[in-house]
Amino acid sequence: MKFFLKIIVLTLVFALASAATLVKAAYLEDMSSGLAITLPIDDKGVKDGAIISLGPKGYTTTKIVYDPSMIGVIAQNPALSLEGKNDSAQNTKLIITSGKVYTLVSTINGNIKKKDFITSSKTPGVGQKVNANGFIVGMALEDYSSSNPQKIGKILVSVNPRFNGSFVALRTDLLSTLKAIGSASIIYPLASLRYFLAAMVAITAFALGFLYFGKIAKSSVEALGRNPLAGRTIQINTIFSLIFTAFIIFVGLAIAYLILVL
Repeated sequence: MKFFLKIIVLTLVFALASAATLVKAAYLEDMSSGLAITLPIDDKGVKDGAIISLGPKGYTTTKIVYDPSMIGVIAQNPALSLEGKNDSAQNTKLIITSGKVYTLVSTINGNIKKKDFITSSKTPGVGQKVNANGFIVGMALEDYSSSNPQKIGKILVSVNPRFNGSFVALRTDLLSTLKAIGSASIIYPLASLRYFLAAMVAITAFALGFLYFGKIAKSSVEALGRNPLAGRTIQINTIFSLIFTAFIIFVGLAIAYLILVL
């Protein structure tokens, strides 16, 4: 009889240990890494994994694509958290601004592959795949695919909100970049310095190019007036000057672009 009781007790202990291991594994699987801070969120019913931005009225879920004010992602189970004395209000949430966080995403901009950049979307708090230059919340560490673009999933994302300029879609980059910079409510000092330097380099390149070409064009007109027979040579010199002017502007824009993306 005692032998059977021992068997039953051992079986129960083993079952409880196995259940505890499974619960712990499930808990750890959903745990995010990184230091989380508590912030007041205006939105009601905001979900774990939602992308948060700082707007004119406070902290809220993102609602526009490439939101320049993204700061982080809500994490219910962060590895570390920093809470203040007055952070017990019901509307405060734990936000990770740098680290690995399970983030809400959708396939509204295409299926997500590992190492794809993730940005905000028009769906409140939900991320999407990046396909153009702009502000991002981080990089996907897992794949996610769905035939339904409206379906919302959750994948692990390396959160690091910043501007990304690695795409080479030049037809819209300049306009979208200027728009994103102008609409940003918060730009970090280093990013502000980069934008300022890039703008100064581009403006200086244009100014030097046009000043150089203007000076050469004036000299060519005066030379043509003094010696009409040398018109052919003067025209060739003017064309070479125009090419050199374009080269100066191109170099300036290339340097400005490198300042933004590096």
